[in-house]
Amino acid sequence: MAKSLQPSILALNEPGSVTGLEAAVNTSPPVRAVVRAIALLQAMNRQAVSTIDMLYVQTGIPKPTIVRLLRTLESQQLVRRAPQHGAYYLTSGVRSLSAGYHSEPKIVEAAMSLMDAMTLKVKWPMAIAVFDDSAVVVRYSTIPISPLALLHSSINMRLSMVSRALGRAYLAFCQKTEQELILDTLAVSTDPEDAPARDQIAMRKLLDNIRQAGYATRSPVVRPISRTLAVPVMVGERVVATVGLTFFASVLTESKAVTTYLTDLQQLARNIGTRLQELDEPEALAGPDPTGMPT
Repeated sequence: MAKSLQPSILALNEPGSVTGLEAAVNTSPPVRAVVRAIALLQAMNRQAVSTIDMLYVQTGIPKPTIVRLLRTLESQQLVRRAPQHGAYYLTSGVRSLSAGYHSEPKIVEAAMSLMDAMTLKVKWPMAIAVFDDSAVVVRYSTIPISPLALLHSSINMRLSMVSRALGRAYLAFCQKTEQELILDTLAVSTDPEDAPARDQIAMRKLLDNIRQAGYATRSPVVRPISRTLAVPVMVGERVVATVGLTFFASVLTESKAVTTYLTDLQQLARNIGTRLQELDEPEALAGPDPTGMPT
């Protein structure tokens, strides 16, 4: 049996065989043990303490399998046995399962009042955007309270990562592995604003320059009537959003805008990241230890 499978396995490992590998992945069934472990965690999240009988009723997973899964989760410090025989509860370790995820509403909640305050101070409109499938999408804007806005609204506007400041800021500061994957996608994009990404050498040089400068600007050939200054919102080493300030090109040069607003914009981004972490802290799949025992 092993010999008959070996040629196909080797073919998947050959250069240029990504299509075959993807086909194998797409047609392979889900790993049942993983599906069951996820179902078990979801069930345990519904109550403070779970017995094996309760988990069996909620998931339909055979009891011997539940016991094995619980022991595995316990070994990874995600689950702990309660004093009652056969009862278990989630530990604070489950927070690690969602540590890299920040919902868009939470990002808006963290940013809204801070952005409003800065726009009331400097008058220029601001926007915050999140990554969405090889582009960034504006999720909040201070246009309604800015006397200097050119647009009526920019919320839900989809922006190129190649030509727009908010997109460039994300692409320049995201982790290298993510950056390479996005660049590969952008290189075959049919969006005219993404066309410069086909020159990967020039694109990487642009991104390096943005990282060194600490900010991104919009391409001057896109909506030249205005310019945008944008910086990343970081949580740890990860970009979770980008925030930018837009101004009239006829009123401010880029260098003047940088001198006047960059420091405040970078501080705003740090404050949003800090507030986002603070919003995350009270949240966890697990509540307080129902046994009163220290975790």
